[in-house]
Amino acid sequence: MADERMIDAGRFGQAREKTISWYDPMQLAAIAPTMSGRHFLESLRDGLFPAPPIAALMGFAIEEVAEGRVVFRCVPDESLYNPIGLVHGGLVCTLIDTVIGCAVHTLLESGVAYTSIDLSVSYLRPVRANGDALVATGRVIKPGRRVAFASAEIVDGSGQLVAIGSGGVLIMDPRSIA
Repeated sequence: MADERMIDAGRFGQAREKTISWYDPMQLAAIAPTMSGRHFLESLRDGLFPAPPIAALMGFAIEEVAEGRVVFRCVPDESLYNPIGLVHGGLVCTLIDTVIGCAVHTLLESGVAYTSIDLSVSYLRPVRANGDALVATGRVIKPGRRVAFASAEIVDGSGQLVAIGSGGVLIMDPRSIA
């Protein structure tokens, strides 16, 4: 990493900052298995529980929760830019992974855990931090008792499709991840 004293402030301007706050994620993780997935996500959406740290870091918010379907919103800022002046693809990939997992989560009973087992992402358009929201929709394609499959799409503020994805989610007893 470059020494801050060596950066030409005249060329790059002043350093910018981003501050985030979050609550103990293990408290939230302890609540999740006590509720159905849909009820848990609705409680997050409604502000009854704090957002997980990744949502605070990347600015994700749940807009809609339905059986086998979720919609998340994200307004990327310039702290997510890569060196070529675009929002890093990792944000888009993380958002796709999130809505795929949460779409499956809406179908799970209390006491059931899940984790991603594969993910495929296709980037269709560049994303810029111009104040427009990204809207990501996740839909379950095939539910299962051990593995479920879901798809995702992300559109920008003008309704243009910027990325699509699909993935598999392993459904498991939460004691197996302890």
